[in-house]
Amino acid sequence: MIRIIDMDIKNEKHVSQAAELLVTCFEGAWPDMKSAVEEVLESVSDDRISRIAVDENGDVAGWIGGIEQYDGHAWELHPLAVKADMRKKGIGRMLVLDLEDKVLEKGAFTIYLGSDDEHCRTNVGGIDVYPDIYDQMKNIKSTSDHPVDFYKKLGYTVVGLIPDANGFGKPDIIMAKRLKKCE
Repeated sequence: MIRIIDMDIKNEKHVSQAAELLVTCFEGAWPDMKSAVEEVLESVSDDRISRIAVDENGDVAGWIGGIEQYDGHAWELHPLAVKADMRKKGIGRMLVLDLEDKVLEKGAFTIYLGSDDEHCRTNVGGIDVYPDIYDQMKNIKSTSDHPVDFYKKLGYTVVGLIPDANGFGKPDIIMAKRLKKCE
């Protein structure tokens, strides 16, 4: 049974396990445990949301964070990580939906995220998108287990594309979801 709870930075086991997720899931973004632990510790503050999925043994199966942006009208989903052996079991979905609820409670309208394609795992990876960037953006899809399709299934839309953000042919795909209508 998976439970979703707030990250507690006093729980060294959870901090360490969440940091390990960053190192193993993000291929170099956090090159070592020290930088990953710093990221986890930063995730717990008044302008952030930090939630973990824990299994029946109390181990971290997944972690999601949210960062308040745009005076609280929009929040950035950052990061989302699920243990490799726990993927495809609904944990990522549970974490995203939980974050959406928490962000709604804070009065936000939108959640957005960046999903890098550094390893050519979408149809816009490895190519020059500049000649027809808008057309390329409309048709983005995964070609090799990239998270873009996961987020689309949860109602997120591609709202931007930053070509070459991580080197030639390695774009950042910007996605967003409206959580509530303007009042």
